[in-house]
Amino acid sequence: MTVYFNPYVRGYHKHPMVRFLNEMEYESQMQVSFPVDVKAGKESFEIKAFLPGILPEDIDIQIVNEVVTISGELRVNRDQESEYLLTELPSGKFHRVISLPTTLDADNVKAVMDGGMLTLFIPKAEIARPKTIKINKK
Repeated sequence: MTVYFNPYVRGYHKHPMVRFLNEMEYESQMQVSFPVDVKAGKESFEIKAFLPGILPEDIDIQIVNEVVTISGELRVNRDQESEYLLTELPSGKFHRVISLPTTLDADNVKAVMDGGMLTLFIPKAEIARPKTIKINKK
């Protein structure tokens, strides 16, 4: 890594080519993060994930036992010939793993996407649901 001193700007700076390569490496490793809410009910869980700009077909949802994985990729089309002064729109892969306290019924999950909000309704597995035991007299 080459470092040079610019007398017109305070401090040392990386050589422009080194800075460019570091930025390219950073962009290729970028991951998009997104907020979630997880609500527990007696018989099910509700997960809401804020995923604006992502199409339902770009989202992959996996459920194994008590683990929910939401992943995919957010693609932003940027004109390669234009000179951008600022690029803040997130793009890249996203991945979120949520561990829940009980086994889930993956066969009866409902997923709804509305206005950039993904909502998952995930029932608890029958074995994990509370059961009321009735006591009989002799």
